[in-house]
Amino acid sequence: MQVAGLTDVGRVRSANEDAYGLCPEAGFFVVCDGMGGAAAGEVASHTAVDAVMEGLCNTHSPENLRQTIESNIIAANQRVFAHAEREASLHGMGTTLVALLVRDSRVWIAHVGDSRCYRFRAGALERMTQDHSLVDEQVRLGQMTPAEAEMSPFRNVITRAIGTRETVMPDIEERATESDDLFLLCSDGLTKELSEARIAKILGENSADVQTLCERLIEEANAAGGSDNITAILVKIP
Repeated sequence: MQVAGLTDVGRVRSANEDAYGLCPEAGFFVVCDGMGGAAAGEVASHTAVDAVMEGLCNTHSPENLRQTIESNIIAANQRVFAHAEREASLHGMGTTLVALLVRDSRVWIAHVGDSRCYRFRAGALERMTQDHSLVDEQVRLGQMTPAEAEMSPFRNVITRAIGTRETVMPDIEERATESDDLFLLCSDGLTKELSEARIAKILGENSADVQTLCERLIEEANAAGGSDNITAILVKIP
């Protein structure tokens, strides 16, 4: 696999509350976007990344991959929640999470919140996750158009997060892979600034390696405003 990951504070925020983890030897990758007052968001995202990396980087051949991913995300939620309960300044903190596990010719995609996974295959970009957000759920119910969702003042309201409640359940999808599939994991700092059409155009620059493509995504999101922290991981299937 070719793998690259980058995070950037953006052009507006003073601190970076995103975190990410790469574990190519186990085929595991994760992006988290923290939330909370003061430094709480940063604590939440790094705590969640550390927790799932501990569990999944060291698990090379579990019998049930879906169950292993789910149990490790549940454990990460419990760790973030317990940390917030212990320290008053961190109370209410939480984080999104999107993760990818690659094994043989299959991938498992897990997420909580509005950080996303995309697959770029044969020149077409496909979103592999559905945001756990108020506006995305209204779009799926036909109560709002995608264009209205983009303009909604409630577009940042998420309905599921790691650490804000004692329990959480991730959505997990299993998909078959094809040679040259390119997977993108990202925080909403990328997708708020770049349209899916623009992301697809950048990823279609086949002459570029994944590190260069990652840099291009971050640069363009900053050029478009950089209103939030920006994190992207690219994983290319051989």
